[in-house]
Amino acid sequence: MNTPLTNDLLGQLQGQPLADISNQLGLSPSQTENAVSAALPLLLGALGRNASQPQGAEALFGALQRDHAGLDIGSVLGSVLGGGGQGGSILGHVLGGRQQNAAQGLGAATGLGQGQASSLLQMLAPLVMAYLAKRMFAGNAGGSGLAASPQQLGDVLGQERQSIAQQGGVGGSLMGAVLDRDGDGDTDFSDLIGLAGSFLGGGRR
Repeated sequence: MNTPLTNDLLGQLQGQPLADISNQLGLSPSQTENAVSAALPLLLGALGRNASQPQGAEALFGALQRDHAGLDIGSVLGSVLGGGGQGGSILGHVLGGRQQNAAQGLGAATGLGQGQASSLLQMLAPLVMAYLAKRMFAGNAGGSGLAASPQQLGDVLGQERQSIAQQGGVGGSLMGAVLDRDGDGDTDFSDLIGLAGSFLGGGRR
C-alpha cells in the first residue's frame, strides 16, 4: 500500500521501535502504526519537494553526508526517545513555515492531538534522515544502495513524492494538503478529518 521508501522504512520500524514510540506518546500500537504510516509520506514528500531544486538536493545531500551517514536507526531512535536527535531543527529545514500546518494536518488525519502529532514528527525526522543516509551511502561499501550523488538523491525522492501523490490515501492526501497549498495563515484540514475513520477506532488500515 505504501510507496517504496515509505514501505521499507516502516518495515524497519516494526516491532520494538514502534512499541517504544507508542509508549513515549501514550498511544496504542495500532494508533502509532497508522500515524507513522501517514507521517512518513509527508516527511519524504517534503524532502522530495525540497530536493526538486538543484540547490535543495545539494544541501540535503551534504547534510546527510555530514550529519547522518553511518548512523543506525535503532541508536538514533534511542537518542530521540532520550530527548536528543535534533528533530525540531531537522523539521525546520524540511518543512520550514509549514511545520505547524504539518502537525495540524497529521492530527486531523489520524485523530492525534496536535501536541502528539508534533512530537511524532520530531521523532521521525531524524529517523528518516538516518534511513536516507544509509540508503544513499551503503552502496559505496556493500554494493547495495543508491548511487551517491545529489542528482540521484533528488531523482529518488522525486519519484517517491510522485508515487505518494498518485497513490493517494491518507499519506497522499496529507502531503497534498500540507505541501501543495500556500504556507500563509491557517490551512483548513476539514477534508482530512474524514480519513481518520480507522485511526479514531484504533484499528489498522
